[in-house]
This record gives sequence, structure tokens and C-alpha cells, in this order.
Amino acid sequence: MLEIQELKAAYGQVQVLHGITLAVPKGQVVTLIGSNGAGKTTTMRAVSGMLKPTGGRILLGGKPISGLPAHRVTKAGLAHCPEGRRVFPAQTVRDNLLLGAFTRLTMGGRRPKGNVAGDLDRALDLFPRLRERQKQLAGTLSGGEQQMLAMARALMLNPEVLLLDEPSMGLAPILVEEVFHIIGRLKSEGMTMLLVEQFAAAALGVADYGYVLENGRIAVHGPALQLRNDPKVQAAYLGGTSGH
Repeated sequence: MLEIQELKAAYGQVQVLHGITLAVPKGQVVTLIGSNGAGKTTTMRAVSGMLKPTGGRILLGGKPISGLPAHRVTKAGLAHCPEGRRVFPAQTVRDNLLLGAFTRLTMGGRRPKGNVAGDLDRALDLFPRLRERQKQLAGTLSGGEQQMLAMARALMLNPEVLLLDEPSMGLAPILVEEVFHIIGRLKSEGMTMLLVEQFAAAALGVADYGYVLENGRIAVHGPALQLRNDPKVQAAYLGGTSGH
């Protein structure tokens, strides 16, 4: 569903990605893990059109989207839930969600399935806290609630692929568990996802396949279970040398 081929990206003269290649098959969760500064968020920004790549190709459903502006990537069916949440603080929870639903329509795209009312109800079922706070201003929500709102808003686009960048950042452990439960539920429903996550063990626990990014290059990749049991991956990213 999503293919990245020899992707390169830079900020000014600073080259961050040095030709990375990865694939996200339809209906699977693929995770990209690595230390801070490895290029994970840069990868997400390049894929979603927030940063123009300096080389390589990106294909969504077999169609090239490399270098397209963000609104055209959204129109093509890719939703990006960015690092840092970035909800609209002066809008209500409900209006944030509706903005997500109508973004794809106002950019000239189509909603491939469902309807706005049905999708809104589904999002509120996934995130019951948001149902209770529909009329509350998004800026008054807790950090965990804002993260849930950002994820729900991305889902309201009815995307073919969902990019999740650090969904657990800054959350209490109980909320991290809740977020990953929701990611697991979306996976069971067939959602295609590319996940960047600081908690590598949790990411590999929910993913089908994983890539380890080091200094802008893919260092190792393989089925998630295989990476979880790789001693080098364990020592570098999983906080130990045990497979359990």
C-alpha cells in the first residue's frame, strides 16, 4: 500500500535520510524504530508532504506521491497524526473531528467508504473519553486526551494509510497502554499503519514488521517478532538482553 524507495531528505545542507527503502503492505502495521535524531520523524514528514524529499520515490497504492504538497497527499488517502498532537485548541472536540472528516473532501478527494455521521460515531466509540467531551475546547483537554483526539481526527479522513508519529509521547503508562490497545483494534479492523514510536518493545509488540533506523539509514529489518528476539536490537532499543 505504501512503498518508500531510496528516500533522501534534508534540512538545508544537513542530509538526514540517506536513501531508505521500506514497504507497508495493505492491512499491516509496520514500525520504524531508532534513537532520537535517527530520522524517524523526518521520514514521516517526507511521506506526508510536509517536507519535500531530495531524492527517491514514494508510492501510495502504486501511484507516485513523492514531493507532492501535503494537501494532495491527504487527498490521495494518507493521514498523518504528527508528533506533538497539534489539535486546534480553540475548536471543540467535535469540530476538530469534523475538520478531519471534511479535509479530504475540500481538497477535491472522495470518502471511499462510510459517511461523516457514521465515521464520527465510530471514532467516538474508539475513544469514549472524546464522546464525553465533544463540546469541550480541545485546548483544555489533557495531553492524553489530545493525543486521542489527534488520532481520531486522522481516522476521520477515512485513510488508506495512517501514519502515527510518537503516539505515546508524554503520556502516563496507563494511557500508553490504552493508545496501543486502540492501535491493536485498528489493526484487527484492517487499517494499514506506519508507526514511529519511542517505546520500541510496545511498537514491535503490535507491529507485523519492523525497521531500525540509524543515522538516516536502515540498519536492520525483519518480522517484528524476529527483531524483538534479536540481541543487538534488544540491547540498543529494548532495554536488555532477554527475549522476554
